[in-house]
Amino acid sequence: MFSDKHGELGSPLTSSRLPSLIALRSFEAAARLENFSHAAAELHITHGAVSRAVRLLEDELGVLLFERRSRRVFLTDAGRTLARAVGEGLDVIQRAVDGLRASARQHQRWVLSCEPTLLMRWLIPRWPAFQVLHAGNNIHLAAGGGPFSFASGLDLAIRRDDFDWPDSYHAELLFVEKVGPVCRPDKIPLWFITTESGHLPAPGTERLHTRTRPNAWQEWAVAAGLPVADTSGQIFDHFYFSLQAAVAGLGVAIGSWYQVCDDVESGVLAAPLGFIEDGSRYYLVSPEPFEPGSLQARLLAWLRTLSEQC
Repeated sequence: MFSDKHGELGSPLTSSRLPSLIALRSFEAAARLENFSHAAAELHITHGAVSRAVRLLEDELGVLLFERRSRRVFLTDAGRTLARAVGEGLDVIQRAVDGLRASARQHQRWVLSCEPTLLMRWLIPRWPAFQVLHAGNNIHLAAGGGPFSFASGLDLAIRRDDFDWPDSYHAELLFVEKVGPVCRPDKIPLWFITTESGHLPAPGTERLHTRTRPNAWQEWAVAAGLPVADTSGQIFDHFYFSLQAAVAGLGVAIGSWYQVCDDVESGVLAAPLGFIEDGSRYYLVSPEPFEPGSLQARLLAWLRTLSEQC
């Protein structure tokens, strides 16, 4: 007959259970570094917390894990056995966690904000090609221009550097902005005159303006080395509308090459004076630098390839 102190088979007193993970992590760090203070610094806890965790672990297991001599600690045979097992176990856990995090990042829904006209006329028509190349990656396209904050749910943003963003943001150059007057091809004789140096806007040309780029005509004239253009003409609420008005034959708009390249190449619009750099640039902006091989890095490479193809 067994006495009560032995307990019953299968009872909680005889069942095997693992010590707490906090105690095991504290012991593993102390064993690896053979120094309680260094272990405490690595784990961002106090020296006393590490010492108490190790002591509780020794009491629970009923063995000494360290020898304390002259303010130093040395692993016992039992300590080395446990340290090896705990280290291997934590490595397995770390690999599993890293894998889960990588999988979560791969399936994360990223939000890419892009200036509306560039989004509609350049990015969206080409977006199916990116989806084919990177199937399974979930990037949501959102229209937005001007200042923004990554605290509002955005992960990436394509912006022209016509405003200042925080110095902490990371920006990768996509392409240099190039602009020029565009109109319907059959309207060139009406709104342009031919000179020895080429075409010039004719006096009285119906100029189309936009509130989102109110100085577009003046900036183009300065970049082209021409007198500042007449500022009269129709004003539209958005850049996209001024370009659509040009397609409709209502006048001449200042177009960004990347926003009108498809229309110029198809003959819907003409650019009698070509395009010239206006001094601004487009960037892919993120909260922090991209990791090599990440979805953001692959997106950046793809966008740069697009800009070279236009």
